[in-house]
Amino acid sequence: MPETTTVARPVRVLELRSVHGTGGGPEKTILRGAADAGPGVAVTVCYLRDARDPVFGIDRRASDAGVDYVEVRERHSFDPSIWGPLKALVRSRAIDVVHAHEYKTDLLALLLSRSTGATPLATAHGWTGHSRRERLVYYPADKRVLGRFPAVVAVSSEVKAELISHGCRPERVRVLLNGIDHRAFRRDPGRVPEARARFGLVDGQFTIGAVGRLEPQKRFDLLIAAFDRLRKTRPLLQLLIAGDGSLRHALQADIDARRLGSACRLLGHLDDVPMFHHAIDLFVQSSSYEGTPNAVLEAMALGTPLVATAVGGTTELVTDGREGLVVPPEDVDALVAAIERVCSDAAAAGVRVAAARRRVETDLSFESRLRALEGIYRELAAVRRPS
Repeated sequence: MPETTTVARPVRVLELRSVHGTGGGPEKTILRGAADAGPGVAVTVCYLRDARDPVFGIDRRASDAGVDYVEVRERHSFDPSIWGPLKALVRSRAIDVVHAHEYKTDLLALLLSRSTGATPLATAHGWTGHSRRERLVYYPADKRVLGRFPAVVAVSSEVKAELISHGCRPERVRVLLNGIDHRAFRRDPGRVPEARARFGLVDGQFTIGAVGRLEPQKRFDLLIAAFDRLRKTRPLLQLLIAGDGSLRHALQADIDARRLGSACRLLGHLDDVPMFHHAIDLFVQSSSYEGTPNAVLEAMALGTPLVATAVGGTTELVTDGREGLVVPPEDVDALVAAIERVCSDAAAAGVRVAAARRRVETDLSFESRLRALEGIYRELAAVRRPS
């Protein structure tokens, strides 16, 4: 039987994550959550860093955020030498809860719980990988592993349903939609001229923007196809895509083949997302799969009109016609029609922008989500297993 103890000191949490490159939406949530942790929670952020990764950038972002950050270096993806440092970290910091964020650290958190007595928790952000091994081996195994956790945070109801269908007990899965700091993400009309100049935009160029890793599930190929069609009747239209990933060369080849030139640009990774939103007139999410997309929350907070596909937690953030326009996934015709609707009716788009801003100030605030998560930490820390 578990031992029940009273935790008088702060709950000590280890955020454990493995990622290549600059990461994605979960990094924003992890680092901001650690920086804003309440007085009853002490957070250490630990990333497994592959020695072969030439563009890893989480250490710099963690330093900028002022969080307690540790790296465990690994020579390759299955390096057994990481086990000793991880156990030592959990024991030296007297960690109560190991909070994992993807299939690799989910397994490590479960093993650490058995070795050290720390309680495992996972956030299921979704399963967005595109390799055959991930789809056929890692993801099914991960869902089985999560069935052994005392608690799992799902970032959408769709993710919760997927977990339950693979054996997770419903009462152990909590849905916490991603949130955003609406005070930090706020539109300032005075920044628009500077932002548009930074990206080389001039008056009269209606500009569509998109943000995300250049990977298959984001379906930027469909967005480029829709843009190509729209340019036939709106020759001044521009498309800017911020992000990097494995499809960069393929997407650029598509842009070149369509002879879109500088009207459609891949910008690479951008740190200043608010600046980007001040430059664009419309944000489009074209994904075929999402958890709960931080990119959509950023658009809602920054007052950018929004078109998004009805995938993952997007429909829990945005109601079609109220905070934005929601279209079926993998439907170029629907994307074209929705974008054209925004271009043609600025007044209606403005009403939706105001509704989106109200929603992120209330139901979708980052502070509300963080306090709910910290409540889960306290529940789990109150029950400790002997190591």
